[in-house]
Amino acid sequence: MQLSTLQTLNSVRAARQAAVVVSDLSDGGSQVFPEGGPLPPMWEAAIGEALRSGRPRLAELGGRSLFFNVHMPPPRIVVIGAVHISQALARLAPVAGFDMAIIDPRTAFATVERFGGVELLADWPEDILPARPLDRYTALAALTHDPKIDDYPIRAALEAGCFYVGALGSRKTHAKRVERLSQAGVSAEETARIKAPIGLDIGASSPSEIAVAVLAEIIEALRRRDLTGQQGEAK
Repeated sequence: MQLSTLQTLNSVRAARQAAVVVSDLSDGGSQVFPEGGPLPPMWEAAIGEALRSGRPRLAELGGRSLFFNVHMPPPRIVVIGAVHISQALARLAPVAGFDMAIIDPRTAFATVERFGGVELLADWPEDILPARPLDRYTALAALTHDPKIDDYPIRAALEAGCFYVGALGSRKTHAKRVERLSQAGVSAEETARIKAPIGLDIGASSPSEIAVAVLAEIIEALRRRDLTGQQGEAK
């Protein structure tokens, strides 16, 4: 890999951005294309496929043999609430390749005994997130059902452009949440990005089933995310 290519790639990685390195196998030349940046029209589909799938690919385009190698920051899930759903999700997330952290100021729930082996942050989200900012490769799942705990991280996730923002609660509960967020200055376009009720509609009822539905919805959002740098899903 050329030194200039490596330097650009390292800068992209340091910023927790995704990029595709396109290498011409005939002459050894390579270029880095960060997600959200301009793309050559002839390569746009191949680069987009690599970014969404996370898998490298070889392609013959324009009479050239090209290797598309994708570099993505580890996707992570930040869960607000040390609840039963979180316990099940903590077991499932690593299997699907996600790092996971749980934030909950309620020390009676956020205990090592209940969440051994998981990064557990027993403090208020507004005290934790400024030093541990969310980003486009983070999924946020708000599960406490308590506006005093959930609302701040939901706003932070929307502002950061997280690829997924989900919140527990019925449609009635969510309508009240949207009203609160709107009064706090969050736009209707932004609140429309919140997945609520959280999780794919698979008829889940137990905490473990809801965790499966939430993880499936997170995976869907990651693989179908918008690649232009705009928030929301790809069209």
